[in-house]
Amino acid sequence: MMMSGGGAETLFGKVAVFGIGAAMVMQPQQQQPRDRLGTGCGMATTCRRRHSRFTFCFPGNATSNSSILPLRRARITTSRCSLDSNSSSSTSLVGEEVFSVTSPSKSDVDYLGESTKGDLNLNFDHLDAFGIDGQAALQGPIEEVARTEAVQAQDLLSHLGIPSPSSSRNSPRGIFCSRTLNLRSITAIGYDMDYTLIHYNVEAWEGRAYDYCLDNLRSMGFPVDGLAFDPNLVIRGLVIDKEKGNLVKADRFGYVKRAMHGTTMLSTRAVSEMYGRELVDLRKESRWEFLNTLFSVSEAVAYMQNALQAVGKALFRAHVEGQLKSEIMSKPELFVEPDPELPLALLDQKEAGKRLLLITNSDYHYTDKMMKHSFNRFLPNDMGWRDLFDMVIVSARKPEFFQMSHPLYEVVTGEGLMRPCFKACTGGLYSGGSAQMVENSLNIHGDEILYVGDHIYTDVSVSKVHLRWRTALICRELEEEVTTCFFIHSLYNALIGSRRHRASLIELINQKEVVGDLFNQLRLALQRRTKGRPAQTLAATSMDDLELTESMQKLLIVMQRLDEKIAPMLEEDGELFNKRWGFLSRAGLWDKSHLMRQVEKYADIYTSRVSNFLHYTPFMYFRSQEQTLAHDSYLYYQTPLNGCASEIEIL
Repeated sequence: MMMSGGGAETLFGKVAVFGIGAAMVMQPQQQQPRDRLGTGCGMATTCRRRHSRFTFCFPGNATSNSSILPLRRARITTSRCSLDSNSSSSTSLVGEEVFSVTSPSKSDVDYLGESTKGDLNLNFDHLDAFGIDGQAALQGPIEEVARTEAVQAQDLLSHLGIPSPSSSRNSPRGIFCSRTLNLRSITAIGYDMDYTLIHYNVEAWEGRAYDYCLDNLRSMGFPVDGLAFDPNLVIRGLVIDKEKGNLVKADRFGYVKRAMHGTTMLSTRAVSEMYGRELVDLRKESRWEFLNTLFSVSEAVAYMQNALQAVGKALFRAHVEGQLKSEIMSKPELFVEPDPELPLALLDQKEAGKRLLLITNSDYHYTDKMMKHSFNRFLPNDMGWRDLFDMVIVSARKPEFFQMSHPLYEVVTGEGLMRPCFKACTGGLYSGGSAQMVENSLNIHGDEILYVGDHIYTDVSVSKVHLRWRTALICRELEEEVTTCFFIHSLYNALIGSRRHRASLIELINQKEVVGDLFNQLRLALQRRTKGRPAQTLAATSMDDLELTESMQKLLIVMQRLDEKIAPMLEEDGELFNKRWGFLSRAGLWDKSHLMRQVEKYADIYTSRVSNFLHYTPFMYFRSQEQTLAHDSYLYYQTPLNGCASEIEIL
């Protein structure tokens, strides 16, 4: 048996792709998935190239005379999948004898430490049914074989109009990997709902939450007249310093880089004097409050405008009393941004054998209303949103859901009536319970489950730390978002748009570094001369006093002028994303933000929206990228003094 790990998916249907040395075999999967129109199997297309044979499955409305995308040196024949018994037996042979799926009991761990469960195996004994000599196909150095197949695979993906997953790394709709994840080994995928499966118009949702917050504050006697919601005042990942009444942005080590008091940004000197000797420690919840999610926007805006402890309580009352959610349920089209691709991404996962779970803190009535509005109209064959999920849990009370056990109730009527329940079953709708109950009911545990949510602590951190679930974070700010009344540049587009600014800034910093190196050497030479000792080199020792002093004066003036130029440019860096706080993922020019540190630590993968999974396959192997270290000097990039980037290899 030979392990094989590829897969491809087209807009027309699904095909499995497996490389066998210089040959490739593409055959329909054992169970033909329903295409987007629900038309079933469709047409099979076989092509031969050298020692290769491919079979594609196209929609059922295609005819045997349809034109097929041209392939170089390929002879293409077409036939209907169900025209004769030979076609049916071939499909059966592929599914039952040539390929087999690695079961949990027979799975191993690959060289990257990932489980091989769910991988397909290839049985060479049955390759002769396709006229392929498996041993001959594997002859030759594997480096050459792989290079040839990779080029041909890239060409085929291009011909089929399927973007390569590797190209998505350069896309704002990409899925980015912090820790290697084999999606084939995942048995169940759990989803949060709010700001994960359902994305809200930030200004509409948080603006109304802010209004209800002010109404509650006003009823409590606080002076709030004249205040207005400013969504650009804060961004996700900031930290409220409840002791000093400030909003701060910290780097990955916890050092505060920017701060705001009220609605006024503090100067760099003020930040240094106030926070120079202390670090942000999120474990001290009485002092620091981390803005984990977009739900934090309205609360933080109100807090900075009022600097009152009552804000959190007032906003909590706005949510608990149902004021905001009742309004959203009555007019969901005003608050919810539809995503037609999202239900189809989940449908792919379900048809690939993944067990889908919905685990949300929202109650049943709100969940049912929002999911019907966002999902049902985009699903094929009169499917409803409930048909996608093997288990639905509302009022989950996360993060406690992942840490302890609560009573479990089964929702038994459309009106939301419930009865006590002691064991969850597949297909059920429940309220409360615990993550351990989910594991026991489905007989899956730990890293067999991937949980997807937007809240770093409630969804991602706790599920990973306590249960070792694999995790995915949804962060919509990664891409461009335009709402009705205000505009926010995306993190990704802002980073791309600021390349010229950053390149100029880095060039100036590099120039100052070189000038500074010379200045420091001359300063040391002067210091040694005053002590009667020779300079570092004979040439430096031979410089006369006037030449040495004039050179240092000139270099010092150049550095001072560079500082005057660099300082404002550093302040401007990241303004395309947010004028006050800069980039979401950066703190200063070189370092990562505290938010990005949390993402890397707890989220195995992260992306801007769930529908981005549609651009990949349910069989994707996400591989983390190389992490550079400070002492990595064997290969690096630098911007020389002429401003042109170059690659320098250190031997």
